[in-house]
Amino acid sequence: MATETEQGKDFIFRSKLPDIYIPKHLPLHSYCFQNLQDHASRPCLINAPTGKLYTYSDVDATARKVAAGLDRFGVRQGEVIMILLPNCPEFVFAFLGASYRGAVATAANPFFTPAEIAKQAKASKAKVLITQASYYEKVRELEEVRLVFVDSCPAAEADGGHVHFSELCEGGGVMDEVEIKADDVVALPYSSGTTGLPKGVMLTHKGLVTSIAQQVDGENPNLYYHFDDIILCVLPLFHIYSLNSVLLCGLRSKAAILLMPKFDINALLALIHKHRITVAPVVPPIVLAVAKSPDLANYDLSSIRLFKSGGAPLGKELEDTVRTKFPNARLGQGYGMTEAGPVLTMSLAFAKEPMHVKAGACGTVVRNAEMKIVDPETSQSLPRNQSGEICIRGDQIMKGTY
Repeated sequence: MATETEQGKDFIFRSKLPDIYIPKHLPLHSYCFQNLQDHASRPCLINAPTGKLYTYSDVDATARKVAAGLDRFGVRQGEVIMILLPNCPEFVFAFLGASYRGAVATAANPFFTPAEIAKQAKASKAKVLITQASYYEKVRELEEVRLVFVDSCPAAEADGGHVHFSELCEGGGVMDEVEIKADDVVALPYSSGTTGLPKGVMLTHKGLVTSIAQQVDGENPNLYYHFDDIILCVLPLFHIYSLNSVLLCGLRSKAAILLMPKFDINALLALIHKHRITVAPVVPPIVLAVAKSPDLANYDLSSIRLFKSGGAPLGKELEDTVRTKFPNARLGQGYGMTEAGPVLTMSLAFAKEPMHVKAGACGTVVRNAEMKIVDPETSQSLPRNQSGEICIRGDQIMKGTY
């Protein structure tokens, strides 16, 4: 699987790539926007429904304004804002704005029921919820949560508590400097893990910076994104795979990120054709839809250079089928879980200097981390090619559950 060493009775697996320096002292936003002056005018976000483009300077400036707006709204450092949105620029502005403020962002699936949304809002102690008008009926009964709408703002009730997202962005984005520590929580995704009810997973600035760096930093990144890439973001940003490996890794690499609010196979193919998308992070159901589509020949899809699947296992047969349809693209998989920050393994076919990876494999352990496989009955670590429980160690791991 990767470099294996025996330490005492433990078999430790490491990446074939060397460890790298990771600036774990930086807040997440500072890390993502590092060297901003060199990329300020480059495209950062493209909103697929409208075609509107935001440069890196635009995104940074708007996120700072949102941070100042959250401060005006009474959101203190360490407090939680909740995002209930499909993929859109405002999701990105809100998440990064929370980071600048020293606050914590939790995101929920817009298809949740009102009870599910209320449960997460209460459990996370959210102070502000950012959403759109079509979800108003799902959130109108929330108590002690200020509602912010990114589109039309429903008529304010007696307390006048509803505001438009533009009010968050008023002013010059100036607020008192916030001292953010590496172990401060910045994201609170909810995950049930393998059993039980969903729990808030506390991901810190240090943890997310480490996870992103493990993928896209270094002279030979495990996941090679570059600033000429246009990365498809159709996977929902409320899921950690998309938030981390698509958005945040894309920002760190200064690539352009195309935000698609919902999946439709023909719309997706048309966007690849129109925008010359180069990187397509997907999940197996999308891979299957692509493989079965009778319309592939109607679109020029030759721009795709990376086809990355995650979220669930992708069988060798389906992977081989897609490989024949995208002969110029590198196809592979990664594996992770929210509590692990989330990426544990990544295909080395995605590296800047790619290595051969057998079809159907989920990749090798990421750099700056250690993995072992443990017999769940004896707790003994196991050598390669034996089944057991995965244990991972590294600074990317969650701080705990909330």
